[in-house]
Amino acid sequence: MRSFAVLRTAQDDRCFWKRRIGTDEVREGRMAFENLIVEKRDWIAFITFNRPKVLNALNRKTVEELRDALVDAREDASVRVVILTGAGEKSFVAGADIGELAQRTPVDGKDFSLFGQGVFHLLETLGKPSICAINGFALGGGCELALSCSIRIASKTARLGQPEVKLGIIPGYGGSQRLARLCGKGVAHELCLTGEMITAEEAQRIGLVNRIYEPAELLPAAEAMAKKIIANAPLAVKYTMEAIERGVELPQEEGLFLEATLFGLSCATEDMREGTKAFLEKRPAQFQGK
Repeated sequence: MRSFAVLRTAQDDRCFWKRRIGTDEVREGRMAFENLIVEKRDWIAFITFNRPKVLNALNRKTVEELRDALVDAREDASVRVVILTGAGEKSFVAGADIGELAQRTPVDGKDFSLFGQGVFHLLETLGKPSICAINGFALGGGCELALSCSIRIASKTARLGQPEVKLGIIPGYGGSQRLARLCGKGVAHELCLTGEMITAEEAQRIGLVNRIYEPAELLPAAEAMAKKIIANAPLAVKYTMEAIERGVELPQEEGLFLEATLFGLSCATEDMREGTKAFLEKRPAQFQGK
């Protein structure tokens, strides 16, 4: 795990830091991995996949860097929402690095899949909302990455799909499981068995993405959505996510019990007292995440 030296100021609720790799320093306000750019501002961590020459394809190093960036975001109290997108105008993440993928054997292929699944599970269970801003191709691992986020929005130029069968393999980072749970078995069978791409409009119709925007409006829309989430009580947001993520895998009766338990926990928070008091006093609430 890489170490980070963190420098904080209160100005504009921003977190500035420097990350050192050997003797290299990265300028304040931005963390530059080899294949990712991570920027933190206004309670948001922006993670940009930065391999535009290969349409931001995922190789092992990129997934490792994503893991490190997610762990940092999880532990950083100045981060309340994570936004993921891709560098360039063509692609969010166009899938796996095929050159690297072609070298897989049965043994390390399974290990490769489990490693990626673990990183995507970390994203899904981060305890902080994630918004995927799909700015182009989201294929294979890119679609699986989007499926692991809390909310997905896309530009009108986006194309999504699980084309692994065209390469003689199957989805390995959770696509067969999350797609079926999100959109239903029929949709998962169609996309995973044909390997065909779908448009952003079709993705919205089947519930794969929440909203679509003009390309220039995509990131501003993601940031605006993040700010709406940030305005709410942090612990209430966390408990709501837990109720949805865990509850959807449970029988409804057990899910309702989980909801009631988390509702009780939220009633014990200072934010609940502040939120209800602010409502009665007709003023904005000042949540502290306590």
